[in-house]
Amino acid sequence: MTDRVFKIFVDFDGTITKKDVGEHMFLEFGDAQKARDIIKLWIEGEISSVDTWTLLCKTIPVFEKDKFDSFLDTITIDEGFHSFVDYCRQHNFELTILSDGLDYYINYILNKEGIGSVKVFSNKLTIGPKGELIPSFPYRDEECRQCANCKRNHILDSTGDDEYSFYVGDGLSDICPAQYSDFVFAKNSLLKYCEKNSINFFPFTTFEDVRIRIEEFRNKKRIKRKLQPELKRKEVFQQG
Repeated sequence: MTDRVFKIFVDFDGTITKKDVGEHMFLEFGDAQKARDIIKLWIEGEISSVDTWTLLCKTIPVFEKDKFDSFLDTITIDEGFHSFVDYCRQHNFELTILSDGLDYYINYILNKEGIGSVKVFSNKLTIGPKGELIPSFPYRDEECRQCANCKRNHILDSTGDDEYSFYVGDGLSDICPAQYSDFVFAKNSLLKYCEKNSINFFPFTTFEDVRIRIEEFRNKKRIKRKLQPELKRKEVFQQG
């Protein structure tokens, strides 16, 4: 059992944090109505995630960093996440945050919480000379409209055939990676999607729920993989 390799991938907004920071960023500091309209178009599949972030950034003509940082100081995270990070380190489980959000607020919050060493893949945000927000997308997949940061590709690229992948998420950007992970922890809209589409998952409320379940897997003599994600992964690799 000790030679098993667990790769744990975790969403950020609404999963680690108690609210969707990326959404509230534009509702609080941009044109709130425009932001709502843009987000609605993305949810309905009318625009891509890349277009969504690009349009949202334009709703904040001049970014006031000090005010935004003060807002980020009010953001709270799941009470169990600190101990979950410690648990993963204790057992040498590779923990990676996969976010379709922006690195600025993710790094700020993680550093504020004293867990800035956790590996993160996300979209990038640059503040221009006139205070304009400039998003960039180093991990996008040109064929995918749902995520600007392709979470599926991160999971496929970093998980070997003999390793076990676990995904923890709550929202729309988690639908794709959930289909390619061996085991899924879901809440909110991801949970509803999994129920509707017959995707095996474990419901969770806090990261303590996740830790308890993973500990059960760690102590099992034999772990049985689900066939559905294995077939999905093979399909991608066969396509090249």
